[in-house]
Amino acid sequence: MKTYTYKSVGSLALQADVYGADAPGGSLKPAIVWIHGGALIMGDRAGILPGEIDRYLGAGFVVVSIDYRLAPETKLPAIAEDIEDAFRWLRERGGGELGIDTNRLGVVGHSAGGYLTLLSGHRVVPTPLALVSFYGYGDIAGDWYSKPDPFYNTFDRITESDAESAVGEQDLVDGSADPARRDYYLWCRQNGLWPLQVTGHDPVSESGWFSPYCPEENVELEGRNYPPTLLIHGDADTDVPYAQSVEMARRLAGAGIEHELITIPGGPHGFDRAPETASSSEVSDAFDRVIGFLTKHV
Repeated sequence: MKTYTYKSVGSLALQADVYGADAPGGSLKPAIVWIHGGALIMGDRAGILPGEIDRYLGAGFVVVSIDYRLAPETKLPAIAEDIEDAFRWLRERGGGELGIDTNRLGVVGHSAGGYLTLLSGHRVVPTPLALVSFYGYGDIAGDWYSKPDPFYNTFDRITESDAESAVGEQDLVDGSADPARRDYYLWCRQNGLWPLQVTGHDPVSESGWFSPYCPEENVELEGRNYPPTLLIHGDADTDVPYAQSVEMARRLAGAGIEHELITIPGGPHGFDRAPETASSSEVSDAFDRVIGFLTKHV
């Protein structure tokens, strides 16, 4: 693995970890851009599991795991720009330095990374060849995110002052160093404030503002096609409703976009990382289908 800086914002370096790249001059390989989850608030690019890397490398892909700036210190428009800039850097530098065929790029993301994966389908130009969203979402302004969440309100209440003390003012890309950031996320969900805190806009009074950032509203593109999309979701997800992937599949079907929806029966959020489900045959079979899907399209 080798780490590159794909962009700098002031003194903050946004980096990409590249796995499986050959020395310059070898045959060019297709690549997977991997986007970590964490509600756009937590997580980091090191969150990709070694076993997942091995699956992708074994199938002949280079894996590029990227940073993006985190909310609430950075708002969603700038986060989306980071994703676009990472692809721009990869297309400019990947062929010469990394041995990547920059015309053969797919995207894989988990949770909020799944959301950003779906977002890349209509914001990244040229369009990636395939998208794989693990328990992601196509709507960021709906009731599930903009109203108090019943599940998260079974937890101890987080006060506003405790939530605010968990975040700062400076841009950052590593949301794993301080576990208190999860308290901030919990406070957002308990009060239905995630869309407002992450974007700086009110989903009720400014609902139109959110449309360019809701992938389910943007599967029909002008002059180009939304990519073939694989959605994978557990039907017992208490964080991102399973209905989010069902609705995204419905929108893709309505637009005539090639897609699949894999349901993990009884699967929780992060089923591929949860001890009780990660080693199940359903999850193993789902990853086999991911590899097949990416191999077919990328």
